[in-house]
Amino acid sequence: MNIAIVGLGVIGGTFAKAIRSHNEDHRIMAIDTNLETLKLAQDEGFIDHGETVNKTVLQQADLVIFALYPEVMKEYVRTHQNDFKAGAIITDTTGVKRTVIASMADVIPEQVDFIFGHPMAGREKRGFEYADASVFEGANYVITPTDRNKQENIDWFKDFLSHLGFKRVTMTDANTHDEMIAHTSQLTHAIAVALINSDDRSHETIRFIGDSYRDLTRIANMNEKLWPELFMNNKDHLITYIERFEEALRELKTAIQDDDAHKMEQIFKESTARRVKLQESDLRVK
Repeated sequence: MNIAIVGLGVIGGTFAKAIRSHNEDHRIMAIDTNLETLKLAQDEGFIDHGETVNKTVLQQADLVIFALYPEVMKEYVRTHQNDFKAGAIITDTTGVKRTVIASMADVIPEQVDFIFGHPMAGREKRGFEYADASVFEGANYVITPTDRNKQENIDWFKDFLSHLGFKRVTMTDANTHDEMIAHTSQLTHAIAVALINSDDRSHETIRFIGDSYRDLTRIANMNEKLWPELFMNNKDHLITYIERFEEALRELKTAIQDDDAHKMEQIFKESTARRVKLQESDLRVK
Protein backbone atom coordinates (compact mmCIF):
# COMPACT_ATOMS: atom_id res chain seq x y z
CA MET A 1 0.00 0.00 0.00
CA ASN A 2 1.13 3.56 -0.72
CA ILE A 3 0.76 5.75 2.38
CA ALA A 4 1.29 9.51 2.40
CA ILE A 5 1.86 11.61 5.51
CA VAL A 6 1.34 15.34 5.12
CA GLY A 7 3.21 17.14 7.89
CA LEU A 8 6.21 15.26 9.26
CA GLY A 9 6.34 16.75 12.75
CA VAL A 10 6.06 14.77 15.96
CA ILE A 11 2.64 13.24 15.15
CA GLY A 12 3.28 12.68 11.44
CA GLY A 13 6.70 11.32 12.29
CA THR A 14 5.24 8.97 14.88
CA PHE A 15 2.88 7.58 12.26
CA ALA A 16 5.79 7.06 9.88
CA LYS A 17 7.85 5.25 12.50
CA ALA A 18 4.92 3.16 13.73
CA ILE A 19 3.91 2.12 10.22
CA ARG A 20 7.47 1.19 9.33
CA SER A 21 8.02 -0.78 12.53
CA HIS A 22 4.82 -2.81 12.10
CA ASN A 23 4.82 -3.41 8.35
CA GLU A 24 7.82 -3.29 6.05
CA ASP A 25 5.69 -3.74 2.93
CA HIS A 26 4.00 -0.34 2.92
CA ARG A 27 5.55 2.39 0.81
CA ILE A 28 5.66 5.48 3.00
CA MET A 29 5.77 8.91 1.39
CA ALA A 30 5.75 12.31 3.06
CA ILE A 31 5.14 15.95 2.27
CA ASP A 32 6.74 18.55 4.52
CA THR A 33 8.02 22.07 3.93
CA ASN A 34 11.27 21.25 5.73
CA LEU A 35 13.66 19.53 3.32
CA GLU A 36 16.07 18.60 6.13
CA THR A 37 13.29 16.75 7.95
CA LEU A 38 12.47 14.78 4.81
CA LYS A 39 16.14 13.90 4.29
CA LEU A 40 16.48 12.79 7.91
CA ALA A 41 13.37 10.62 7.74
CA GLN A 42 14.52 9.03 4.50
CA ASP A 43 18.09 8.51 5.68
CA GLU A 44 16.79 6.75 8.80
CA GLY A 45 14.54 4.54 6.67
CA PHE A 46 11.17 5.78 7.92
CA ILE A 47 9.99 7.12 4.58
CA ASP A 48 10.73 6.01 1.04
CA HIS A 49 10.10 9.30 -0.70
CA GLY A 50 9.56 12.92 0.31
CA GLU A 51 8.49 16.16 -1.34
CA THR A 52 8.36 19.73 -0.03
CA VAL A 53 5.38 20.41 -2.31
CA ASN A 54 3.13 17.77 -3.78
CA LYS A 55 4.26 16.54 -7.19
CA THR A 56 3.58 12.81 -7.18
CA VAL A 57 2.74 11.81 -3.59
CA LEU A 58 -1.01 12.45 -3.37
CA GLN A 59 -1.60 11.02 -6.82
CA GLN A 60 -0.17 7.66 -5.67
CA ALA A 61 -1.41 7.44 -2.09
CA ASP A 62 -4.05 4.89 -1.09
CA LEU A 63 -4.06 6.37 2.43
CA VAL A 64 -3.29 10.01 3.27
CA ILE A 65 -2.68 10.99 6.89
CA PHE A 66 -2.85 14.72 7.60
CA ALA A 67 -0.82 15.86 10.59
CA LEU A 68 -1.42 19.59 10.14
CA TYR A 69 -3.11 22.38 12.07
CA PRO A 70 -6.88 22.45 11.32
CA GLU A 71 -6.93 25.61 9.21
CA VAL A 72 -3.76 24.65 7.35
CA MET A 73 -5.23 21.24 6.57
CA LYS A 74 -8.45 22.73 5.24
CA GLU A 75 -6.58 25.03 2.87
CA TYR A 76 -4.29 22.21 1.76
CA VAL A 77 -7.19 19.92 0.88
CA ARG A 78 -8.96 22.77 -0.93
CA THR A 79 -5.96 23.57 -3.12
CA HIS A 80 -5.20 19.91 -3.89
CA GLN A 81 -8.71 18.60 -4.51
CA ASN A 82 -7.82 17.24 -7.94
CA ASP A 83 -4.57 15.59 -6.82
CA PHE A 84 -5.97 12.81 -4.64
CA LYS A 85 -6.14 9.31 -6.01
CA ALA A 86 -9.65 8.05 -6.68
CA GLY A 87 -10.80 5.74 -3.91
CA ALA A 88 -8.16 6.94 -1.45
CA ILE A 89 -8.86 7.02 2.28
CA ILE A 90 -7.97 10.33 3.93
CA THR A 91 -7.72 10.96 7.65
CA ASP A 92 -6.67 13.70 10.02
CA THR A 93 -5.18 13.89 13.52
CA THR A 94 -6.71 17.15 14.76
CA GLY A 95 -7.80 17.53 18.37
CA VAL A 96 -11.18 19.16 17.62
CA LYS A 97 -13.87 17.79 15.36
CA ARG A 98 -17.12 19.79 15.13
CA THR A 99 -15.65 22.91 13.54
CA VAL A 100 -13.16 20.96 11.43
CA ILE A 101 -15.79 18.62 9.98
CA ALA A 102 -18.20 21.49 9.32
CA SER A 103 -15.61 23.74 7.71
CA MET A 104 -14.26 20.99 5.46
CA ALA A 105 -17.60 19.69 4.19
CA ASP A 106 -17.34 21.69 0.97
CA VAL A 107 -13.66 21.07 0.23
CA ILE A 108 -13.42 17.28 0.51
CA PRO A 109 -13.26 15.87 -3.03
CA GLU A 110 -15.88 13.35 -4.10
CA GLN A 111 -13.34 10.70 -5.14
CA VAL A 112 -12.00 10.11 -1.58
CA ASP A 113 -13.34 8.91 1.76
CA PHE A 114 -12.30 11.31 4.55
CA ILE A 115 -12.42 9.54 7.94
CA PHE A 116 -11.90 12.03 10.76
CA GLY A 117 -9.82 10.70 13.65
CA HIS A 118 -7.80 11.66 16.69
CA PRO A 119 -4.87 9.68 18.18
CA MET A 120 -4.91 10.10 21.95
CA ALA A 121 -1.15 9.99 22.18
CA GLY A 122 1.71 12.32 21.54
CA ARG A 123 4.67 14.19 22.92
CA GLU A 124 4.99 17.68 24.35
CA LYS A 125 8.04 18.21 22.16
CA ARG A 126 7.84 19.34 18.54
CA GLY A 127 9.56 18.00 15.47
CA PHE A 128 10.27 14.72 13.73
CA GLU A 129 13.26 14.00 15.95
CA TYR A 130 10.90 13.59 18.93
CA ALA A 131 8.56 11.19 17.12
CA ASP A 132 8.32 7.86 18.94
CA ALA A 133 6.31 4.87 17.71
CA SER A 134 6.01 3.51 21.24
CA VAL A 135 3.49 6.20 22.25
CA PHE A 136 0.86 4.46 20.10
CA GLU A 137 1.26 1.19 21.99
CA GLY A 138 -1.79 0.76 24.20
CA ALA A 139 -3.14 4.22 23.38
CA ASN A 140 -6.70 5.26 22.53
CA TYR A 141 -7.89 6.40 19.11
CA VAL A 142 -11.19 8.17 18.45
CA ILE A 143 -12.96 8.12 15.08
CA THR A 144 -15.79 10.55 14.37
CA PRO A 145 -17.54 9.16 11.27
CA THR A 146 -19.73 11.18 8.94
CA ASP A 147 -22.59 10.16 6.65
CA ARG A 148 -20.18 10.20 3.72
CA ASN A 149 -17.97 7.45 5.11
CA LYS A 150 -18.14 3.89 3.79
CA GLN A 151 -18.40 1.24 6.48
CA GLU A 152 -15.88 -1.03 4.79
CA ASN A 153 -13.32 1.79 4.84
CA ILE A 154 -13.94 2.48 8.52
CA ASP A 155 -13.53 -1.23 9.30
CA TRP A 156 -10.28 -1.32 7.34
CA PHE A 157 -8.98 1.80 9.08
CA LYS A 158 -9.80 0.43 12.54
CA ASP A 159 -7.86 -2.72 11.71
CA PHE A 160 -4.97 -0.61 10.40
CA LEU A 161 -4.86 1.35 13.67
CA SER A 162 -4.92 -1.78 15.82
CA HIS A 163 -1.87 -3.05 13.94
CA LEU A 164 -0.06 0.17 14.88
CA GLY A 165 -0.53 -0.67 18.56
CA PHE A 166 -3.67 1.27 19.52
CA LYS A 167 -5.50 -0.57 22.29
CA ARG A 168 -8.97 0.89 21.82
CA VAL A 169 -10.54 2.50 18.77
CA THR A 170 -13.71 4.33 19.78
CA MET A 171 -16.43 5.48 17.40
CA THR A 172 -18.39 8.54 18.48
CA ASP A 173 -20.02 11.70 17.17
CA ALA A 174 -18.09 14.94 16.85
CA ASN A 175 -19.85 16.72 19.72
CA THR A 176 -19.20 13.89 22.18
CA HIS A 177 -15.57 13.82 21.09
CA ASP A 178 -15.16 17.54 21.66
CA GLU A 179 -16.91 17.47 25.03
CA MET A 180 -14.77 14.61 26.32
CA ILE A 181 -11.55 16.06 24.92
CA ALA A 182 -12.33 19.37 26.62
CA HIS A 183 -12.12 17.53 29.94
CA THR A 184 -9.45 14.87 29.39
CA SER A 185 -7.01 16.87 27.24
CA GLN A 186 -7.68 20.58 26.91
CA LEU A 187 -8.50 21.22 30.57
CA THR A 188 -5.44 19.28 31.70
CA HIS A 189 -3.24 21.41 29.46
CA ALA A 190 -4.88 24.59 30.74
CA ILE A 191 -4.27 23.49 34.35
CA ALA A 192 -0.62 22.68 33.63
CA VAL A 193 -0.10 26.12 32.07
CA ALA A 194 -1.82 27.91 34.95
CA LEU A 195 0.13 25.90 37.53
CA ILE A 196 3.57 26.61 36.15
CA ASN A 197 2.74 30.26 35.38
CA SER A 198 1.53 30.80 38.97
CA ASP A 199 5.01 30.11 40.31
CA ASP A 200 6.78 32.91 42.16
CA ARG A 201 9.63 33.57 39.75
CA SER A 202 11.88 34.85 42.54
CA HIS A 203 12.10 31.32 43.94
CA GLU A 204 14.61 28.69 42.90
CA THR A 205 11.76 26.26 42.23
CA ILE A 206 14.00 23.63 40.68
CA ARG A 207 15.49 22.90 44.12
CA PHE A 208 12.13 21.96 45.59
CA ILE A 209 10.26 19.99 42.92
CA GLY A 210 9.45 16.29 43.00
CA ASP A 211 7.71 13.87 40.70
CA SER A 212 4.28 15.38 41.32
CA TYR A 213 5.34 18.80 40.00
CA ARG A 214 7.24 17.26 37.09
CA ASP A 215 4.27 15.10 36.12
CA LEU A 216 1.68 17.87 36.42
CA THR A 217 3.69 20.41 34.42
CA ARG A 218 5.12 18.12 31.72
CA ILE A 219 2.44 19.14 29.22
CA ALA A 220 2.89 22.85 29.96
CA ASN A 221 5.49 22.81 27.18
CA MET A 222 2.87 24.06 24.72
CA ASN A 223 2.85 24.63 20.99
CA GLU A 224 1.81 28.27 21.12
CA LYS A 225 0.52 28.26 17.53
CA LEU A 226 -1.59 25.10 17.72
CA TRP A 227 -3.23 25.22 21.15
CA PRO A 228 -4.98 28.60 20.86
CA GLU A 229 -6.63 27.29 17.69
CA LEU A 230 -7.76 24.13 19.49
CA PHE A 231 -9.03 26.04 22.52
CA MET A 232 -10.97 28.58 20.49
CA ASN A 233 -12.55 25.90 18.30
CA ASN A 234 -13.88 24.12 21.39
CA LYS A 235 -14.38 27.00 23.80
CA ASP A 236 -17.97 26.20 24.78
CA HIS A 237 -17.09 22.77 26.16
CA LEU A 238 -13.71 23.90 27.49
CA ILE A 239 -15.13 26.85 29.44
CA THR A 240 -17.77 24.57 30.97
CA TYR A 241 -15.09 22.23 32.27
CA ILE A 242 -12.88 25.07 33.46
CA GLU A 243 -15.82 26.33 35.51
CA ARG A 244 -16.44 22.84 36.94
CA PHE A 245 -12.76 22.62 37.86
CA GLU A 246 -12.90 26.05 39.50
CA GLU A 247 -15.91 24.93 41.54
CA ALA A 248 -14.12 21.77 42.72
CA LEU A 249 -10.97 23.73 43.60
CA ARG A 250 -13.05 26.36 45.41
CA GLU A 251 -14.68 23.63 47.49
CA LEU A 252 -11.27 22.34 48.54
CA LYS A 253 -10.02 25.88 49.20
CA THR A 254 -12.97 26.59 51.48
CA ALA A 255 -12.37 23.38 53.45
CA ILE A 256 -8.73 24.39 53.97
CA GLN A 257 -9.68 27.91 55.06
CA ASP A 258 -12.22 26.53 57.52
CA ASP A 259 -9.88 23.87 58.92
CA ASP A 260 -12.54 21.38 57.90
CA ALA A 261 -10.58 18.13 58.01
CA HIS A 262 -13.74 16.05 57.65
CA LYS A 263 -14.67 17.79 54.38
CA MET A 264 -11.16 17.33 53.04
CA GLU A 265 -11.25 13.64 53.93
CA GLN A 266 -14.49 13.28 51.96
CA ILE A 267 -12.99 15.07 48.96
CA PHE A 268 -9.85 12.91 49.03
CA LYS A 269 -11.83 9.69 49.45
CA GLU A 270 -13.94 10.58 46.44
CA SER A 271 -10.91 11.45 44.31
CA THR A 272 -9.18 8.21 45.33
CA ALA A 273 -12.25 6.12 44.51
CA ARG A 274 -12.64 7.80 41.13
CA ARG A 275 -8.97 7.28 40.28
CA VAL A 276 -9.08 3.61 41.25
CA LYS A 277 -12.24 3.10 39.20
CA LEU A 278 -10.63 4.80 36.21
CA GLN A 279 -7.55 2.62 36.50
CA GLU A 280 -9.62 -0.55 36.78
CA SER A 281 -11.69 0.46 33.75
CA ASP A 282 -8.53 1.13 31.78
CA LEU A 283 -7.36 -2.41 32.45
CA ARG A 284 -10.75 -3.95 31.73
CA VAL A 285 -12.05 -2.08 28.69
CA LYS A 286 -10.71 -3.16 25.30
